[in-house]
Amino acid sequence: MDEVDYVIVGAGAAGCVLAYRLSASGKHSVAVLEAGGPDNHIWIKVPAGFNKTVYNPKLNWGYETAPGPHIDNRKIPFPRGKVIGGSGSINGHLYVRGQSADYDTWAQLGCRGWSWDDVLPYFKRAETRAGGDDAVRGRAGPLSIQDQREPHALSDAYIAANEALGLKRTPDYNSGDQEGTFLYQQMMKNGRRWSPADAYLRPAMTRGNLRLIQHAFVEHVSFDGKRAAGVRYSVGGESRKIRARRDIVLSGGSINTPHLLQLSGVGDPEWLKGISVEPRHALPGVGRNMRDHYAARVSALVKGAGSLNERSHGLRLVGEVLRYAFTRKGLLAASPSHAGGYYRTRPGLASPDMQLYFAPASYAPGAYGTSALDTRPGMTLGASQLRPESRGHVKALSSDPAVKPEIQPNYLAEQEDRDAIVSAMKYLRRLLQTRPLSDYVIEESFPGPAVQSDEQWLAHVRASGSTTYHPIGSCKMGIDTMAVVDPLTMKVIGLEGLRVADASVMPTMVSGNTYAATNMIAEKASDAILAA
Repeated sequence: MDEVDYVIVGAGAAGCVLAYRLSASGKHSVAVLEAGGPDNHIWIKVPAGFNKTVYNPKLNWGYETAPGPHIDNRKIPFPRGKVIGGSGSINGHLYVRGQSADYDTWAQLGCRGWSWDDVLPYFKRAETRAGGDDAVRGRAGPLSIQDQREPHALSDAYIAANEALGLKRTPDYNSGDQEGTFLYQQMMKNGRRWSPADAYLRPAMTRGNLRLIQHAFVEHVSFDGKRAAGVRYSVGGESRKIRARRDIVLSGGSINTPHLLQLSGVGDPEWLKGISVEPRHALPGVGRNMRDHYAARVSALVKGAGSLNERSHGLRLVGEVLRYAFTRKGLLAASPSHAGGYYRTRPGLASPDMQLYFAPASYAPGAYGTSALDTRPGMTLGASQLRPESRGHVKALSSDPAVKPEIQPNYLAEQEDRDAIVSAMKYLRRLLQTRPLSDYVIEESFPGPAVQSDEQWLAHVRASGSTTYHPIGSCKMGIDTMAVVDPLTMKVIGLEGLRVADASVMPTMVSGNTYAATNMIAEKASDAILAA
Protein backbone atom coordinates (compact mmCIF):
# COMPACT_ATOMS: atom_id res chain seq x y z
CA MET A 1 0.00 0.00 0.00
CA ASP A 2 1.30 3.44 -0.97
CA GLU A 3 1.49 6.18 1.66
CA VAL A 4 1.91 9.92 1.11
CA ASP A 5 1.19 13.09 3.04
CA TYR A 6 -1.63 14.32 0.79
CA VAL A 7 -3.92 12.42 -1.56
CA ILE A 8 -5.80 14.59 -4.07
CA VAL A 9 -8.76 13.01 -5.86
CA GLY A 10 -9.20 14.62 -9.26
CA ALA A 11 -6.79 16.53 -11.54
CA GLY A 12 -9.23 19.19 -12.72
CA ALA A 13 -9.75 22.89 -12.11
CA ALA A 14 -9.17 22.52 -8.37
CA GLY A 15 -6.98 19.42 -8.15
CA CYS A 16 -4.25 20.86 -10.37
CA VAL A 17 -4.05 23.96 -8.18
CA LEU A 18 -3.81 21.87 -5.02
CA ALA A 19 -1.10 19.69 -6.54
CA TYR A 20 0.93 22.79 -7.41
CA ARG A 21 0.52 24.53 -4.06
CA LEU A 22 0.80 21.53 -1.68
CA SER A 23 3.98 20.28 -3.34
CA ALA A 24 5.64 23.69 -3.68
CA SER A 25 7.74 23.59 -0.51
CA GLY A 26 9.16 20.16 -1.27
CA LYS A 27 8.41 19.13 2.32
CA HIS A 28 5.29 17.07 1.58
CA SER A 29 4.68 14.05 -0.63
CA VAL A 30 1.59 14.43 -2.80
CA ALA A 31 -0.30 11.95 -4.98
CA VAL A 32 -2.96 13.00 -7.48
CA LEU A 33 -5.49 10.39 -8.62
CA GLU A 34 -7.17 11.12 -11.97
CA ALA A 35 -9.74 8.83 -13.59
CA GLY A 36 -8.90 10.13 -17.06
CA GLY A 37 -5.79 9.94 -19.16
CA PRO A 38 -3.43 12.37 -20.92
CA ASP A 39 -4.70 15.66 -22.33
CA ASN A 40 -2.92 15.09 -25.66
CA HIS A 41 -6.05 14.87 -27.80
CA ILE A 42 -5.48 17.02 -30.88
CA TRP A 43 -8.58 19.18 -30.32
CA ILE A 44 -7.98 20.01 -26.63
CA LYS A 45 -5.45 22.76 -27.32
CA VAL A 46 -7.30 24.24 -30.31
CA PRO A 47 -9.88 26.69 -28.88
CA ALA A 48 -12.60 25.88 -31.44
CA GLY A 49 -12.05 22.21 -30.66
CA PHE A 50 -14.61 22.60 -27.86
CA ASN A 51 -17.21 21.17 -30.25
CA LYS A 52 -15.02 18.11 -30.76
CA THR A 53 -14.17 17.44 -27.11
CA VAL A 54 -17.09 18.35 -24.87
CA TYR A 55 -19.09 15.21 -25.72
CA ASN A 56 -16.16 12.95 -26.64
CA PRO A 57 -16.61 9.72 -24.61
CA LYS A 58 -12.83 9.37 -24.29
CA LEU A 59 -12.66 12.69 -22.44
CA ASN A 60 -15.99 12.75 -20.66
CA TRP A 61 -17.81 10.91 -17.87
CA GLY A 62 -20.88 10.69 -20.12
CA TYR A 63 -23.41 11.84 -17.55
CA GLU A 64 -26.93 13.00 -18.31
CA THR A 65 -29.60 14.54 -16.12
CA ALA A 66 -32.68 12.75 -14.89
CA PRO A 67 -35.88 13.74 -16.75
CA GLY A 68 -36.69 17.34 -15.86
CA PRO A 69 -40.31 17.81 -14.76
CA HIS A 70 -40.22 21.51 -15.75
CA ILE A 71 -38.41 21.08 -19.09
CA ASP A 72 -40.82 18.68 -20.82
CA ASN A 73 -39.30 15.69 -19.00
CA ARG A 74 -36.20 15.91 -21.16
CA LYS A 75 -32.88 14.33 -20.24
CA ILE A 76 -29.94 16.62 -20.99
CA PRO A 77 -26.36 15.45 -21.65
CA PHE A 78 -24.20 16.64 -18.76
CA PRO A 79 -20.52 16.51 -19.74
CA ARG A 80 -17.81 16.53 -17.09
CA GLY A 81 -14.14 16.23 -18.00
CA LYS A 82 -12.48 12.82 -17.54
CA VAL A 83 -8.96 13.79 -18.58
CA ILE A 84 -5.93 15.55 -17.14
CA GLY A 85 -7.18 19.09 -16.52
CA GLY A 86 -10.75 17.86 -15.95
CA SER A 87 -13.50 20.05 -17.35
CA GLY A 88 -10.86 22.76 -17.73
CA SER A 89 -9.54 20.76 -20.69
CA ILE A 90 -12.88 20.66 -22.52
CA ASN A 91 -14.70 23.83 -21.43
CA GLY A 92 -15.47 27.00 -23.39
CA HIS A 93 -12.44 29.05 -22.21
CA LEU A 94 -14.39 31.95 -20.66
CA TYR A 95 -12.96 33.54 -17.52
CA VAL A 96 -15.68 35.01 -15.30
CA ARG A 97 -15.22 35.73 -11.58
CA GLY A 98 -18.75 36.85 -10.74
CA GLN A 99 -19.96 39.81 -8.73
CA SER A 100 -18.41 41.04 -5.50
CA ALA A 101 -21.85 40.60 -3.90
CA ASP A 102 -21.71 36.84 -4.60
CA TYR A 103 -18.87 36.38 -2.15
CA ASP A 104 -20.18 38.89 0.36
CA THR A 105 -23.35 36.75 0.39
CA TRP A 106 -21.26 33.67 1.22
CA ALA A 107 -19.80 35.52 4.20
CA GLN A 108 -23.26 36.64 5.32
CA LEU A 109 -24.42 33.02 5.22
CA GLY A 110 -21.75 32.10 7.78
CA CYS A 111 -18.76 31.39 5.54
CA ARG A 112 -16.31 33.66 7.36
CA GLY A 113 -13.26 34.51 5.30
CA TRP A 114 -15.07 34.28 1.95
CA SER A 115 -16.15 37.90 1.32
CA TRP A 116 -15.03 39.67 -1.85
CA ASP A 117 -12.20 41.40 0.01
CA ASP A 118 -11.09 38.00 1.36
CA VAL A 119 -11.10 36.14 -1.96
CA LEU A 120 -9.79 38.91 -4.24
CA PRO A 121 -6.13 38.24 -3.32
CA TYR A 122 -6.56 34.64 -4.46
CA PHE A 123 -8.11 35.66 -7.76
CA LYS A 124 -5.13 37.96 -8.27
CA ARG A 125 -2.59 35.33 -7.20
CA ALA A 126 -3.94 32.90 -9.76
CA GLU A 127 -3.73 35.00 -12.93
CA THR A 128 -1.49 36.76 -15.37
CA ARG A 129 -3.64 39.43 -16.96
CA ALA A 130 -2.54 42.21 -19.30
CA GLY A 131 -4.72 45.28 -18.78
CA GLY A 132 -7.21 46.18 -16.12
CA ASP A 133 -6.71 47.79 -12.74
CA ASP A 134 -3.79 46.56 -10.62
CA ALA A 135 -6.07 46.77 -7.60
CA VAL A 136 -8.19 43.87 -8.88
CA ARG A 137 -6.11 42.05 -11.54
CA GLY A 138 -3.10 39.78 -11.13
CA ARG A 139 0.13 40.06 -13.12
CA ALA A 140 2.23 36.99 -12.31
CA GLY A 141 -0.02 33.98 -11.68
CA PRO A 142 -0.16 30.60 -13.46
CA LEU A 143 -3.43 31.30 -15.33
CA SER A 144 -3.12 33.17 -18.62
CA ILE A 145 -6.16 35.44 -19.14
CA GLN A 146 -6.17 37.13 -22.53
CA ASP A 147 -8.39 39.26 -24.71
CA GLN A 148 -9.66 37.94 -28.02
CA ARG A 149 -7.04 38.13 -30.72
CA GLU A 150 -9.45 38.96 -33.54
CA PRO A 151 -12.92 40.23 -32.51
CA HIS A 152 -15.65 39.68 -35.10
CA ALA A 153 -17.59 42.55 -36.70
CA LEU A 154 -20.88 40.96 -35.59
CA SER A 155 -19.63 40.99 -31.99
CA ASP A 156 -18.97 44.72 -32.27
CA ALA A 157 -22.48 45.25 -33.64
CA TYR A 158 -23.94 43.15 -30.82
CA ILE A 159 -22.19 45.27 -28.19
CA ALA A 160 -23.35 48.47 -29.90
CA ALA A 161 -26.96 47.22 -29.94
CA ASN A 162 -26.77 46.52 -26.20
CA GLU A 163 -25.50 50.06 -25.71
CA ALA A 164 -28.40 51.39 -27.76
CA LEU A 165 -30.76 49.62 -25.36
CA GLY A 166 -29.09 51.28 -22.36
CA LEU A 167 -26.47 48.72 -21.35
CA LYS A 168 -23.12 50.44 -20.88
CA ARG A 169 -19.88 49.07 -22.27
CA THR A 170 -17.88 47.82 -19.28
CA PRO A 171 -14.07 47.94 -19.38
CA ASP A 172 -13.59 44.90 -17.10
CA TYR A 173 -16.48 42.68 -16.01
CA ASN A 174 -14.07 40.81 -13.70
CA SER A 175 -13.51 43.83 -11.47
CA GLY A 176 -16.36 42.83 -9.14
CA ASP A 177 -18.89 45.05 -10.93
CA GLN A 178 -20.26 43.09 -13.89
CA GLU A 179 -23.04 45.23 -15.26
CA GLY A 180 -22.63 46.10 -18.92
CA THR A 181 -21.67 44.61 -22.29
CA PHE A 182 -18.24 43.45 -23.45
CA LEU A 183 -16.05 40.92 -25.24
CA TYR A 184 -15.34 37.86 -23.11
CA GLN A 185 -11.89 37.31 -21.62
CA GLN A 186 -10.45 33.89 -22.32
CA MET A 187 -8.21 31.32 -20.64
CA MET A 188 -5.81 31.10 -23.56
CA LYS A 189 -2.14 31.65 -24.22
CA ASN A 190 -0.98 32.69 -27.68
CA GLY A 191 -4.13 31.39 -29.33
CA ARG A 192 -4.19 28.01 -27.55
CA ARG A 193 -6.19 26.65 -24.63
CA TRP A 194 -4.46 27.28 -21.30
CA SER A 195 -5.91 24.58 -19.06
CA PRO A 196 -5.32 23.93 -15.33
CA ALA A 197 -2.95 21.16 -16.41
CA ASP A 198 -0.90 23.67 -18.41
CA ALA A 199 -1.01 26.34 -15.74
CA TYR A 200 -0.45 24.29 -12.59
CA LEU A 201 0.05 20.56 -13.00
CA ARG A 202 2.87 20.43 -15.55
CA PRO A 203 5.09 22.89 -13.67
CA ALA A 204 4.49 20.91 -10.47
CA MET A 205 5.31 17.58 -12.13
CA THR A 206 8.97 18.60 -12.28
CA ARG A 207 9.10 18.21 -8.50
CA GLY A 208 10.16 14.88 -7.11
CA ASN A 209 7.57 14.93 -4.33
CA LEU A 210 4.49 14.90 -6.63
CA ARG A 211 3.11 11.81 -8.32
CA LEU A 212 0.26 11.71 -10.84
CA ILE A 213 -1.64 8.42 -11.18
CA GLN A 214 -3.75 8.35 -14.34
CA HIS A 215 -6.73 6.12 -15.15
CA ALA A 216 -7.25 5.83 -11.39
CA PHE A 217 -10.95 5.21 -10.76
CA VAL A 218 -11.55 6.07 -7.08
CA GLU A 219 -14.14 3.79 -5.49
CA HIS A 220 -14.12 4.40 -1.76
CA VAL A 221 -12.63 6.46 1.08
CA SER A 222 -11.59 4.27 4.02
CA PHE A 223 -11.74 5.40 7.65
CA ASP A 224 -10.14 4.75 11.00
CA GLY A 225 -13.03 5.78 13.24
CA LYS A 226 -13.85 9.36 12.30
CA ARG A 227 -10.57 9.92 10.47
CA ALA A 228 -10.23 9.39 6.74
CA ALA A 229 -7.22 7.17 6.33
CA GLY A 230 -6.96 6.19 2.70
CA VAL A 231 -8.52 5.67 -0.70
CA ARG A 232 -9.32 2.53 -2.66
CA TYR A 233 -9.05 2.88 -6.42
CA SER A 234 -8.61 0.72 -9.49
CA VAL A 235 -6.36 1.00 -12.54
CA GLY A 236 -7.20 -1.27 -15.45
CA GLY A 237 -9.30 -3.47 -13.19
CA GLU A 238 -6.51 -3.87 -10.61
CA SER A 239 -7.55 -2.76 -7.10
CA ARG A 240 -5.10 -0.53 -5.25
CA LYS A 241 -4.98 1.45 -2.01
CA ILE A 242 -3.18 4.57 -0.90
CA ARG A 243 -3.00 6.07 2.59
CA ALA A 244 -2.73 9.73 3.55
CA ARG A 245 -0.60 10.71 6.54
CA ARG A 246 -2.17 14.17 6.61
CA ASP A 247 -5.23 14.71 4.41
CA ILE A 248 -7.33 13.36 1.59
CA VAL A 249 -8.67 16.23 -0.50
CA LEU A 250 -11.67 15.57 -2.74
CA SER A 251 -11.61 17.67 -5.91
CA GLY A 252 -13.79 15.61 -8.21
CA GLY A 253 -16.34 18.36 -8.78
CA SER A 254 -20.03 18.80 -8.01
CA ILE A 255 -21.01 15.36 -9.32
CA ASN A 256 -18.15 13.04 -8.40
CA THR A 257 -17.36 14.44 -4.95
CA PRO A 258 -20.84 13.90 -3.40
CA HIS A 259 -21.12 10.56 -5.20
CA LEU A 260 -17.83 9.36 -3.68
CA LEU A 261 -18.83 10.56 -0.21
CA GLN A 262 -22.11 8.67 -0.46
CA LEU A 263 -20.36 5.49 -1.62
CA SER A 264 -18.06 5.88 1.39
CA GLY A 265 -20.96 6.08 3.86
CA VAL A 266 -21.04 9.86 4.31
CA GLY A 267 -24.39 11.48 3.60
CA ASP A 268 -28.11 11.16 4.28
CA PRO A 269 -28.58 7.87 6.17
CA GLU A 270 -31.90 7.18 4.46
CA TRP A 271 -30.35 7.65 1.01
CA LEU A 272 -27.43 5.40 1.97
CA LYS A 273 -29.58 2.63 3.37
CA GLY A 274 -31.59 2.68 0.16
CA ILE A 275 -28.52 1.55 -1.79
CA SER A 276 -27.24 -0.85 0.94
CA VAL A 277 -24.37 1.40 2.02
CA GLU A 278 -23.78 1.39 5.78
CA PRO A 279 -24.00 4.98 7.08
CA ARG A 280 -20.68 5.91 8.63
CA HIS A 281 -21.27 9.62 9.16
CA ALA A 282 -24.63 11.38 8.83
CA LEU A 283 -24.53 14.55 6.73
CA PRO A 284 -27.90 15.08 5.03
CA GLY A 285 -26.56 17.89 2.83
CA VAL A 286 -24.28 15.62 0.79
CA GLY A 287 -25.65 15.72 -2.75
CA ARG A 288 -28.28 18.37 -2.04
CA ASN A 289 -28.32 22.11 -2.85
CA MET A 290 -27.06 21.50 -6.39
CA ARG A 291 -27.67 24.34 -8.85
CA ASP A 292 -26.75 24.93 -12.47
CA HIS A 293 -27.15 27.68 -15.05
CA TYR A 294 -29.84 26.89 -17.63
CA ALA A 295 -29.50 28.70 -20.96
CA ALA A 296 -31.81 29.28 -23.90
CA ARG A 297 -31.15 30.98 -27.22
CA VAL A 298 -32.41 32.93 -30.22
CA SER A 299 -30.76 32.67 -33.65
CA ALA A 300 -30.91 34.67 -36.86
CA LEU A 301 -29.77 34.37 -40.44
CA VAL A 302 -27.35 37.16 -41.35
CA LYS A 303 -26.04 39.01 -44.37
CA GLY A 304 -22.95 41.03 -45.15
CA ALA A 305 -20.86 39.98 -42.16
CA GLY A 306 -19.13 36.71 -42.96
CA SER A 307 -20.23 34.64 -39.96
CA LEU A 308 -18.16 31.69 -38.79
CA ASN A 309 -20.58 29.29 -40.48
CA GLU A 310 -19.27 29.95 -43.99
CA ARG A 311 -15.69 29.47 -42.80
CA SER A 312 -16.34 26.02 -41.36
CA HIS A 313 -16.74 24.06 -44.63
CA GLY A 314 -14.80 23.15 -47.75
CA LEU A 315 -11.86 25.15 -49.04
CA ARG A 316 -12.50 28.01 -46.62
CA LEU A 317 -12.02 25.59 -43.73
CA VAL A 318 -8.71 24.46 -45.24
CA GLY A 319 -7.69 28.10 -45.32
CA GLU A 320 -8.70 28.57 -41.70
CA VAL A 321 -6.63 25.56 -40.65
CA LEU A 322 -3.57 26.98 -42.39
CA ARG A 323 -4.19 30.43 -40.94
CA TYR A 324 -4.41 29.04 -37.43
CA ALA A 325 -1.27 26.96 -37.92
CA PHE A 326 0.76 30.04 -38.87
CA THR A 327 -0.92 32.90 -36.96
CA ARG A 328 -3.04 31.32 -34.19
CA LYS A 329 -5.96 33.45 -35.39
CA GLY A 330 -9.22 32.91 -37.21
CA LEU A 331 -12.01 30.38 -36.86
CA LEU A 332 -9.99 27.82 -34.91
CA ALA A 333 -8.96 30.42 -32.31
CA ALA A 334 -12.59 31.18 -31.46
CA SER A 335 -14.38 30.20 -28.26
CA PRO A 336 -18.10 29.24 -28.25
CA SER A 337 -19.11 32.67 -26.91
CA HIS A 338 -17.46 35.86 -28.12
CA ALA A 339 -19.39 38.74 -26.59
CA GLY A 340 -21.90 39.08 -23.79
CA GLY A 341 -23.38 41.21 -21.10
CA TYR A 342 -24.95 41.38 -17.65
CA TYR A 343 -28.23 43.18 -17.12
CA ARG A 344 -31.28 43.33 -14.85
CA THR A 345 -34.47 41.72 -16.07
CA ARG A 346 -36.68 43.93 -13.87
CA PRO A 347 -36.51 47.14 -11.84
CA GLY A 348 -35.62 46.95 -8.17
CA LEU A 349 -32.83 44.39 -8.45
CA ALA A 350 -29.64 45.37 -6.66
CA SER A 351 -27.42 43.89 -9.38
CA PRO A 352 -27.66 42.09 -12.73
CA ASP A 353 -29.49 38.75 -12.69
CA MET A 354 -28.95 37.69 -16.31
CA GLN A 355 -25.86 36.70 -18.29
CA LEU A 356 -25.82 37.15 -22.06
CA TYR A 357 -23.85 35.22 -24.66
CA PHE A 358 -23.19 35.96 -28.31
CA ALA A 359 -21.58 33.97 -31.12
CA PRO A 360 -21.16 35.08 -34.75
CA ALA A 361 -22.32 31.60 -35.72
CA SER A 362 -25.49 29.55 -35.58
CA TYR A 363 -26.03 25.92 -34.76
CA ALA A 364 -28.29 23.04 -35.57
CA PRO A 365 -30.98 22.27 -32.96
CA GLY A 366 -29.40 21.01 -29.74
CA ALA A 367 -27.33 22.30 -26.85
CA TYR A 368 -26.02 25.83 -27.42
CA GLY A 369 -22.48 25.87 -28.77
CA THR A 370 -22.04 22.12 -29.10
CA SER A 371 -23.77 21.20 -32.35
CA ALA A 372 -22.26 21.39 -35.81
CA LEU A 373 -22.36 24.86 -37.32
CA ASP A 374 -25.16 25.61 -39.74
CA THR A 375 -24.24 25.86 -43.41
CA ARG A 376 -26.12 29.17 -43.74
CA PRO A 377 -24.67 32.44 -42.37
CA GLY A 378 -26.03 33.01 -38.88
CA MET A 379 -25.56 34.27 -35.34
CA THR A 380 -26.71 33.10 -31.92
CA LEU A 381 -27.81 35.10 -28.87
CA GLY A 382 -28.14 33.24 -25.58
CA ALA A 383 -28.97 33.99 -21.95
CA SER A 384 -28.93 32.29 -18.57
CA GLN A 385 -30.16 33.44 -15.18
CA LEU A 386 -27.20 34.16 -12.94
CA ARG A 387 -28.45 32.94 -9.56
CA PRO A 388 -31.24 30.39 -10.07
CA GLU A 389 -33.54 29.66 -7.17
CA SER A 390 -34.24 26.12 -8.40
CA ARG A 391 -32.20 23.47 -6.61
CA GLY A 392 -31.60 19.84 -7.38
CA HIS A 393 -29.52 16.93 -6.18
CA VAL A 394 -26.86 14.32 -6.90
CA LYS A 395 -27.77 10.91 -5.54
CA ALA A 396 -25.98 7.56 -5.70
CA LEU A 397 -28.27 4.88 -7.17
CA SER A 398 -26.15 1.87 -6.26
CA SER A 399 -23.29 0.81 -4.02
CA ASP A 400 -21.44 -0.10 -7.21
CA PRO A 401 -19.07 2.82 -8.01
CA ALA A 402 -19.45 2.15 -11.74
CA VAL A 403 -23.18 2.97 -11.66
CA LYS A 404 -23.65 6.64 -12.49
CA PRO A 405 -25.47 8.80 -9.93
CA GLU A 406 -28.81 10.48 -10.48
CA ILE A 407 -28.31 14.12 -11.48
CA GLN A 408 -31.44 16.23 -11.10
CA PRO A 409 -30.87 20.00 -11.47
CA ASN A 410 -34.63 20.78 -11.31
CA TYR A 411 -34.30 23.46 -13.96
CA LEU A 412 -37.11 26.08 -13.94
CA ALA A 413 -38.75 24.63 -10.85
CA GLU A 414 -39.17 28.10 -9.34
CA GLN A 415 -41.42 30.79 -10.83
CA GLU A 416 -38.74 33.45 -10.43
CA ASP A 417 -36.45 31.47 -12.72
CA ARG A 418 -39.14 31.07 -15.35
CA ASP A 419 -40.04 34.76 -15.30
CA ALA A 420 -36.40 35.83 -15.64
CA ILE A 421 -35.56 33.64 -18.62
CA VAL A 422 -38.74 34.63 -20.49
CA SER A 423 -37.83 38.28 -19.97
CA ALA A 424 -34.36 37.55 -21.32
CA MET A 425 -35.71 35.89 -24.45
CA LYS A 426 -37.74 38.97 -25.26
CA TYR A 427 -34.66 41.13 -24.70
CA LEU A 428 -32.69 39.00 -27.17
CA ARG A 429 -35.34 39.57 -29.82
CA ARG A 430 -35.18 43.30 -29.16
CA LEU A 431 -31.43 43.12 -29.72
CA LEU A 432 -31.98 41.53 -33.12
CA GLN A 433 -34.28 44.42 -33.99
CA THR A 434 -31.85 47.12 -32.79
CA ARG A 435 -29.24 48.83 -34.95
CA PRO A 436 -26.51 48.24 -35.80
CA LEU A 437 -27.11 44.53 -35.21
CA SER A 438 -30.40 44.64 -37.12
CA ASP A 439 -28.52 45.82 -40.22
CA TYR A 440 -27.12 42.30 -40.55
CA VAL A 441 -30.34 40.37 -39.85
CA ILE A 442 -32.21 38.60 -42.65
CA GLU A 443 -34.71 36.94 -40.35
CA GLU A 444 -34.99 35.32 -36.94
CA SER A 445 -34.53 31.61 -37.61
CA PHE A 446 -34.97 30.20 -34.11
CA PRO A 447 -37.54 30.09 -32.59
CA GLY A 448 -39.01 32.36 -35.28
CA PRO A 449 -41.74 35.03 -35.33
CA ALA A 450 -44.52 32.57 -34.47
CA VAL A 451 -43.40 32.76 -30.83
CA GLN A 452 -44.92 35.91 -29.32
CA SER A 453 -46.66 35.41 -25.97
CA ASP A 454 -44.97 34.74 -22.63
CA GLU A 455 -46.48 31.26 -22.69
CA GLN A 456 -44.94 30.57 -26.10
CA TRP A 457 -41.57 31.88 -24.98
CA LEU A 458 -41.66 29.65 -21.91
CA ALA A 459 -42.56 26.67 -24.08
CA HIS A 460 -39.55 27.49 -26.28
CA VAL A 461 -37.27 27.67 -23.23
CA ARG A 462 -38.60 24.40 -21.78
CA ALA A 463 -38.19 22.57 -25.10
CA SER A 464 -34.78 23.84 -26.20
CA GLY A 465 -32.83 25.13 -23.18
CA SER A 466 -29.77 23.34 -21.88
CA THR A 467 -27.06 23.28 -19.26
CA THR A 468 -24.14 25.68 -19.37
CA TYR A 469 -22.01 23.06 -17.54
CA HIS A 470 -21.90 24.95 -14.22
CA PRO A 471 -23.08 22.59 -11.43
CA ILE A 472 -22.24 23.80 -7.92
CA GLY A 473 -23.23 23.46 -4.28
CA SER A 474 -23.72 19.71 -3.77
CA CYS A 475 -21.35 19.69 -0.75
CA LYS A 476 -21.83 23.26 0.35
CA MET A 477 -19.73 24.93 3.00
CA GLY A 478 -21.51 26.73 5.81
CA ILE A 479 -22.75 26.55 9.39
CA ASP A 480 -26.38 25.41 8.96
CA THR A 481 -27.74 21.88 9.28
CA MET A 482 -27.33 21.17 5.54
CA ALA A 483 -23.68 22.27 5.43
CA VAL A 484 -21.11 19.62 4.48
CA VAL A 485 -17.81 21.50 4.60
CA ASP A 486 -16.34 23.78 7.27
CA PRO A 487 -15.60 27.13 5.57
CA LEU A 488 -12.48 27.84 7.63
CA THR A 489 -10.68 24.51 7.24
CA MET A 490 -12.42 22.92 4.21
CA LYS A 491 -12.83 19.76 6.31
CA VAL A 492 -15.90 17.59 5.96
CA ILE A 493 -17.85 18.53 9.07
CA GLY A 494 -17.45 15.98 11.85
CA LEU A 495 -14.56 14.13 10.20
CA GLU A 496 -10.78 14.41 10.32
CA GLY A 497 -8.32 14.04 7.49
CA LEU A 498 -10.95 14.62 4.78
CA ARG A 499 -11.39 17.93 2.97
CA VAL A 500 -13.25 19.14 -0.09
CA ALA A 501 -12.03 21.85 -2.48
CA ASP A 502 -14.00 22.18 -5.70
CA ALA A 503 -17.20 23.76 -7.06
CA SER A 504 -19.36 21.55 -4.84
CA VAL A 505 -18.54 23.69 -1.78
CA MET A 506 -20.11 26.89 -3.16
CA PRO A 507 -23.09 27.68 -0.90
CA THR A 508 -24.82 29.73 -3.61
CA MET A 509 -24.28 30.19 -7.33
CA VAL A 510 -21.73 32.73 -8.52
CA SER A 511 -22.85 35.15 -11.20
CA GLY A 512 -21.34 33.56 -14.27
CA ASN A 513 -19.12 30.73 -15.47
CA THR A 514 -17.75 28.75 -12.55
CA TYR A 515 -14.15 27.95 -13.52
CA ALA A 516 -12.63 31.14 -12.07
CA ALA A 517 -14.40 30.70 -8.72
CA THR A 518 -13.38 27.03 -8.54
CA ASN A 519 -9.78 27.99 -9.20
CA MET A 520 -9.96 30.60 -6.44
CA ILE A 521 -11.47 28.09 -4.00
CA ALA A 522 -8.55 25.73 -4.56
CA GLU A 523 -6.01 28.54 -4.16
CA LYS A 524 -7.58 29.56 -0.84
CA ALA A 525 -8.05 25.95 0.32
CA SER A 526 -4.38 25.20 -0.27
CA ASP A 527 -3.44 27.91 2.24
CA ALA A 528 -5.89 26.51 4.80
CA ILE A 529 -4.51 22.99 4.35
CA LEU A 530 -0.87 24.07 4.64
CA ALA A 531 -1.65 26.26 7.65
CA ALA A 532 -2.90 23.17 9.50
